[in-house]
Formats: sequence, structure tokens, C-alpha cells
Amino acid sequence: MAELKTKATNVSVEDFIAKVPNETRRADAQSMVNLFEKVSGWKAQMWGPTIIGFGRYSYTYDSGHSGDMCVLGFSPRSTNLVIYTGVDQVESASLLKALGKHKVSKACIYINKLADVDMTALEKLLKASLAATKKRSKEKGWPITAT
Repeated sequence: MAELKTKATNVSVEDFIAKVPNETRRADAQSMVNLFEKVSGWKAQMWGPTIIGFGRYSYTYDSGHSGDMCVLGFSPRSTNLVIYTGVDQVESASLLKALGKHKVSKACIYINKLADVDMTALEKLLKASLAATKKRSKEKGWPITAT
């Protein structure tokens, strides 16, 4: 089996953010670190080359595949901010609607810049994601730890 690329690293989050080329994206990334730390209670850590993650859970799927992943995370990509989330889109529809300008995929929320979204709605979404991941991890016996 190939080695997972998305794993916790010792790369400095501050150094990574400092190298983000877009000034707005760089400032938004620092604001997101502060918000994610407030919501989760965990310090930021790099996961792979571009994901800033918070907390860690260890999983094992029915297939036997196992690994570790951050509980909450985001990436300040060149085209948008990508938030990795465990929220159920149906259950969180009202929060997503209140969020403002964004796009979604199965497990991600894409926003162009923080100025486009309602920060209260974003904080509620992060809290919902944290609760959903904790619930799913508890049901499956997957341990959650600080990174």
C-alpha cells in the first residue's frame, strides 16, 4: 500500500502561512488558525504539505485501511480557502445558507475570502463539524487526541 501523503509533519505553520503568496489569503489563513484554535482547543499543525490541521483521530475502515487525520483542517490554496469538514450537508443546510458565498463538495467547503462569509455561521459550522467527527469517532472506537 502506498504511504499516505496527508500526515502530521513538523513543518512550522507560521512559516507555511508566511509563504502564501496572496496577501489576503495569507491574512485569512492566520485568522482561520485563530478561529480553529478557539473552536477546537488544539494548536495548529501541518498535515502534508498544505493542510493546517487541528487535533488528530486514528481510523480503521471496514476494509482494514487505517491511518490518522486531523479532526478539523483547512488549506489556503491559490484559488480559495478549502475547509475540510465532517458536517452533514443536509443537517447543516441552514448554517451553510447563512455562511454566505461558498461552494461545497462531499467533505469540503470552498470560500474565496473570509470577507465573503458570515464568521458567526463559519464558527457554528466548525463546531458542528467537530461534534460530528467526535460522535463518529466515538461510535467507531477511533481515538481522538491533540496533535
